[in-house]
Amino acid sequence: MNTNSLDDLYADIYRLNMEGGWHRKAPALWGEPRENFLPALWRYRDVKPILEIAGGLVDHRMADRRNLTMTNPVEGNRYGTVRTLVAAYQSIKPGEKAEAHRHTPNALRIILEGTGTWTVVDGTRVEMKPGDVLLTPNWSWHSHEAAGPDECFWVDVLDVPLVHLLEPMFFERHPDRFEQQVVDAESSPIAFRRSDWMRALQGAPAPACGSAEREIELGSPAMRTIAIHVQQLGRGFVSTPWRTTANAIFTVLEGDGRTVAGDVDMQWARGDVFAVPAWRAYRHEIAQDAILVRVSDEPVMRAFELLRTR
Repeated sequence: MNTNSLDDLYADIYRLNMEGGWHRKAPALWGEPRENFLPALWRYRDVKPILEIAGGLVDHRMADRRNLTMTNPVEGNRYGTVRTLVAAYQSIKPGEKAEAHRHTPNALRIILEGTGTWTVVDGTRVEMKPGDVLLTPNWSWHSHEAAGPDECFWVDVLDVPLVHLLEPMFFERHPDRFEQQVVDAESSPIAFRRSDWMRALQGAPAPACGSAEREIELGSPAMRTIAIHVQQLGRGFVSTPWRTTANAIFTVLEGDGRTVAGDVDMQWARGDVFAVPAWRAYRHEIAQDAILVRVSDEPVMRAFELLRTR
């Protein structure tokens, strides 16, 4: 090694796949979270006709599930809706069965419309009713069946991007295609029924941050990496601007309004989904009485003492 100058020194360092802490090409630390993933909106009225057409062209022999992933439009992103979570619209037609599989990511479903569709999770069979929120915890067998007259539509949210980052991704199809021992249940820890959470919401307080008029959490938390909050916001309500290090995906179950996140104005209606990435200040302005389901990675941030709000 013949190092007589800084340029020679840096060349020697780079050859070892190293970098001097005093001479970084890009900073490793910064004062507060940088803006990366973008606030973004997906409209159900645009997506539903595509899923209906796909229902005639795409069957379950072509894929495990018929869904449309909501990919954040930030440059370079190929999959996630926000950094740690991904959302998708999914449908199943009358008479169809989606075979059982399991995976290490946690998942949940927010049912938009359709009756007579059932899910089986680790041997428990429950109906998926509009407004219900259903859980598929890590490594649980799960399948779906549309036994009624309606095509069923829902929103999936999973922590797949987080598992991609951490890398413990495992996936397995059921060796018998479907679970053989199944018990029907009206109530179950995997099912948050709309009728139940609506009753709880009526007497709920406003969150301290002022983001809604009433709010409840489903579970505490619902899963180890995912929190679910249901929010009620009345016509004319304007929320207090707020930001958090937690990434969030909102599903609109009722009403219409707008959410301004940074300089992005998202006008939404029933069935729409919108993303608010971490540390992006936002506020809601409500045109018609609304119910929002906010799914976030708060448990992850809290577990590592990284949850901050302002």
